[in-house]
Amino acid sequence: MPAPIAPTIAATEPSPVMEARRWIAGRSFPAGRPLINLSQAAPVLPPPEPLRAEIARIVMEEPQAHLYGPVLGLPALREEIAARWSAAYGGAIDPADVAVTAGCNMAFCAALATVAAPGDAVILPTPWYFNHKMWCDTVGVSAIPLPCGAGMLPDAQAARALITPRTRAIVLVSPNNPTGAEYPPELLAAFRDLARQRGIALILDETYRDFHTAPGAPHGLFADPDWRDTLIHLYSFSKVFRLTGHRVGAMIADPARLAEAEKFLDSAAICAPQIGQFAALWGLRHLGDWVARERAEIVSRRAAMARGIAGLPGWRLLGCGAYFAYVAHPFPDSSADLAQDLVAEQSLLMLPGTMFTPGPEGARQFRIAFANADDAGIAQTVARLAAFTARRLTAGAALDSDRPSP
Repeated sequence: MPAPIAPTIAATEPSPVMEARRWIAGRSFPAGRPLINLSQAAPVLPPPEPLRAEIARIVMEEPQAHLYGPVLGLPALREEIAARWSAAYGGAIDPADVAVTAGCNMAFCAALATVAAPGDAVILPTPWYFNHKMWCDTVGVSAIPLPCGAGMLPDAQAARALITPRTRAIVLVSPNNPTGAEYPPELLAAFRDLARQRGIALILDETYRDFHTAPGAPHGLFADPDWRDTLIHLYSFSKVFRLTGHRVGAMIADPARLAEAEKFLDSAAICAPQIGQFAALWGLRHLGDWVARERAEIVSRRAAMARGIAGLPGWRLLGCGAYFAYVAHPFPDSSADLAQDLVAEQSLLMLPGTMFTPGPEGARQFRIAFANADDAGIAQTVARLAAFTARRLTAGAALDSDRPSP
């Protein structure tokens, strides 16, 4: 008889991205209607050619890149992050405040390990980033849903009502995954103030910071001289430099907390991949102009997606930014069913809102990860959604536009 599976991991929902891949596994699509994959929020292109050339040089000429490195990261990369983040946010960040991790998901896991034990709780706005929820479930930490309101923004006063003696942190993602919403500086400050008042941590994941529509610092949290008592900042190099497979992220927090995170990181990964760390360092020093062009392109695609959704009968744009549009569909059917119908009928792969939020709201919603679709791809996506909508209307599936907004 096989040994039992740990109950926390057994109770954790499978990865939505892996589930969606199963919907298209072994399926062929018409030559005139190839699959448009809008399910995953990760670059599908390799790093820019100059960075690939540098990676090749690193592989051949940097022996250290093939060895274990310091658990908290390459010292030069920690120094570069500290200097650039200090300048960007108008605050004081020291290299000792920086840990380099094997991707931003690992940064979140390390952060949670320092704030919460099994039986504790953290607050996650819904719709939530599913990997955050999955890790909470895996380690026995309760994820308390905080439903977002207008503009897909969470409310600090609503969060206040959810805090109990078990609560250890509030987790925010801005620009948000899955909604794309950009949290205003004053909203982030309100959550910082709440966390500080209640003696809990504010974990802020800024994976998509480089694609924010507003120029300049997205908030002033690091300008607070006491930021270390509350703020834990997470970041990813996967999106900005297309280094997804190289697994490089960062966690910025009080050095005393990082000393505790080091125990987790040493046990889980020892260190972030060294080649990726060297590549991230080179990218920070040499790819500023390229990143600016990439940001402009994503912002342009965001505008195109927003225009497209606005023209679809009965569809509503709930949030849009960074890599994502979050939309409400007009049909009585659940998005969980409609998502597979869209694959079969329109060769469109989108994730249903049921993968991001508990309760009935998710059944009315979709996440569209549009960053890998160019203008033609976005136009084709909108055209296929229009055709799908028209066919459902013709078949007698009435639009549902009069329902209250979720």
